[in-house]
Amino acid sequence: MAQQCYYETLGVERGADAGVIKSAFRKRAMQYHPDRNHDNPEAEKKFKELGEAYEILSDEQKRAAYDRFGHAAFQNGGANGFGAGFGGMGGAGGAGAFSDIFEDIFGEFMGGRAGQRRAGPGRGADLKYVLDISLEEAFNGKKAEVTVPGSVACETCEGSGAKPGSGPTHCGTCKGAGRVRMQQGFFTIERTCPHCHGEGQVISDPCTDCSGQGRVRRERTLSVDVPAGIENGTRIRLSGEGEAGPRGGPEGDLYIFVNVAEHDLFERDGADLYCLMPVPMTTAALGGEFETPTIDGGRVKISVPEGSQTGRRFRVRQKGMSKLNAKTRGDMFVEIGVETPTGLNAEQKELLQKFCEAGGGEDCCPQSKGFFERAKNFWDNVTDGR
Repeated sequence: MAQQCYYETLGVERGADAGVIKSAFRKRAMQYHPDRNHDNPEAEKKFKELGEAYEILSDEQKRAAYDRFGHAAFQNGGANGFGAGFGGMGGAGGAGAFSDIFEDIFGEFMGGRAGQRRAGPGRGADLKYVLDISLEEAFNGKKAEVTVPGSVACETCEGSGAKPGSGPTHCGTCKGAGRVRMQQGFFTIERTCPHCHGEGQVISDPCTDCSGQGRVRRERTLSVDVPAGIENGTRIRLSGEGEAGPRGGPEGDLYIFVNVAEHDLFERDGADLYCLMPVPMTTAALGGEFETPTIDGGRVKISVPEGSQTGRRFRVRQKGMSKLNAKTRGDMFVEIGVETPTGLNAEQKELLQKFCEAGGGEDCCPQSKGFFERAKNFWDNVTDGR
C-alpha cells in the first residue's frame, strides 16, 4: 500500500519553511490527539502519521533525503546511504528526538510550558463583576464597595484541605510529580495524574469544614477606586481577589467591568460632551442668551446670535469630562435646535400670518430660497432631457 506524501499529511506545500511546517503539525496534531478522540480509533493512527511526517520534514537532512528519494530513503537501510544514521522511528534515537519536539510543541496543552511543569494545587478561577456608575461619578471618580460571592481559603485548615494536625502526603501514583508518562508507539505522552489530579499530593484525612477542598463559599466586600475620567467598558483588575485556589493554590483575579449609564442631558465622546439645547423660534430669530448646565454642577451662558439655525454648535472649552490620569478636561459642545411653536391660539396664528404678509419672505429665509432654486433647476433639467 502506497504511503501518503508527508507534505500532504501535514497539509503544506513542498517549499514550506520550518515555521509553516511546525504550525501545521501543531494544528493537526491537536485535532487528532488521542486525549481528544477517545471514541475515534482512527485518530491515533492519524496522529502517528503526523508525528512521522513532522520528524522527517522538521530535520533538514532527513527532509533533503525525502525530497530526493521519497519514502525509499528510510527503507531497507536507505537509498545511496541516506538512511544511515537517521535512527529508526521506533529506535531510541528517533523516539528521543521526537519526544523533545513533541514536548516543545505540546508543553502548554499538556499542562504548562516545556521544562516548567510543576506539581501543586491549581490556581483559583478569575471572577467578573459589573459596576454600574453614573456619568457624574465617571467625571468625579469614586470609591465604590462591591460585594463579591466566591471561594475563600478555609480558616480551619488554613487552606491545606487536611484536618488540623495532619497534612497532605505525596501521591503514590505519580511520586509527587503530578503527571504520569505512558508510551504510545514511538513517543512518550504525559498526562495529568488521575489520582491526585496534578497536585502531586493527596489528602488522607480531609478537613470536615471544607471537605478537603481547602476553601469555602463566602461573600466578600471589597473597596474599588474608580478614577476620574474612566470610560464605559473599562476593565479594572484586582490581582489575587478572585476565587481561592484549591488546597492552598494561588488565588485568581477579580475583573471589574465599569458600565457608565446614559445621561439625560449629555452624550459622551471620549473626554468631550455634547448637549442639545432647544431654542424658541423667536429667540433664534432675534438672538438671546441661555444658561446650560455643566457636568460639574455649574452653569455656563450661551449667547445665541440672531438668525441662528438648527444645528449651530457652540464650543465651551474645558467643560467636558475629566481626562484619565490628567488635570485637564475635554470640551462641551452645545448644539441648538430651533423649536417650532405648537398649540397656537387664534391670536398667535393671526400674528404669524401678519408676519408672513409683511413681506421679505425670501430675504428672511435664505435657505428655503436656495433649496427651491436648486429644485427648480432639477425639474428643468429633467424636462429638457425627455
